[in-house]
Amino acid sequence: MFRDHTKTVRIGDRVIGGGNPVLIQSMTNTKTEDVAATVSQINRLAEAGCEIIRCAVPNQAAAKALREIKKQISIPLVADIHFDYRLALAAIEAGVDKIRINPGNIGSRDRVKAVVDAAKERQIPIRVGVNGGSLEKEILEKYQGVTPEGLVESALLQTAMIEEMGYDNLVISIKASDVILCAKAHELLAKKTSYPLHVGITEAGTVFSGTVKSSVGLGIILYQGIGDTIRVSLTGDPIEEVKAAKAILKDLGLRKGGIQVVSCPTCGRTQIDLIHLANQVEEMVADIPLDLKVAVMGCIVNGPGEAKEADLGIAGGKGEGLLIKKGQAVRKVPEEELLSVLRQELLDWEKQCVQQD
Repeated sequence: MFRDHTKTVRIGDRVIGGGNPVLIQSMTNTKTEDVAATVSQINRLAEAGCEIIRCAVPNQAAAKALREIKKQISIPLVADIHFDYRLALAAIEAGVDKIRINPGNIGSRDRVKAVVDAAKERQIPIRVGVNGGSLEKEILEKYQGVTPEGLVESALLQTAMIEEMGYDNLVISIKASDVILCAKAHELLAKKTSYPLHVGITEAGTVFSGTVKSSVGLGIILYQGIGDTIRVSLTGDPIEEVKAAKAILKDLGLRKGGIQVVSCPTCGRTQIDLIHLANQVEEMVADIPLDLKVAVMGCIVNGPGEAKEADLGIAGGKGEGLLIKKGQAVRKVPEEELLSVLRQELLDWEKQCVQQD
């Protein structure tokens, strides 16, 4: 498996690569120079499960704000730099834990070296980020457009340039909005480098379409053992990125913890408002730190059988429902009490776990 053999890289107080857990990254959409708004969003993201946060640094005001932001957050801070190497230098001076650059748009080799030397002095990693939309003209001409081979060649050329400057504390990312192209590029890259990879489908879209697209692309990539950090890029609240990333990692068996809710798709036998109930359950369990599977089923005919793989479940009937434990119906519950009874069962389970520890 590729991620088991990637180089370990420290980002703040976290370590990626070398078989360490795949970490969830997101990016703020506040104005970085607005310290209060940016800190507030980062702390909400951290509470939701974000483990590394990236901030855009489009100007010197944003770069200077990073120092104060860093003081008020609990997760590693990454500065996202394009075009102006002086912004990278200012971000490093401000104390960020990592910088993301595309050496191809930073400028001359001397400017890239100035950034590399500053990062080396502070021993902070550099993410070499290559996107399908920003490939060098020469590579676009060579491959007649954006291709997996072109993305990989660009990333490796830029990585080699930084290595020649005497630095190998690196992370690589190659992103594109085409799912299959992106997946093929990662398959090629993973065979050619031992650096940890940050993976994602860039410009994926809105919360719905972007989550679907990212789930397909990241599922293909991560299942092959590729990827050390991930970001689900969505046009929306970054909280949704974190929620989607957590779900993807859980469903691939790469992340444990937190309650997984499964629910049936409803059919003509359904006699309760299952859609509303399932959404209520999903929201209700968000703050309960148990590694369990909870089933929400629409009928008492097939409910117990369908929920047999779950730890707990409820199956609705006409005006009432069943409480199910390990596939066995244990008692009937009035419909209006199903949610509260399920929550109490979960809280009792949590209390037992605490006592056993």
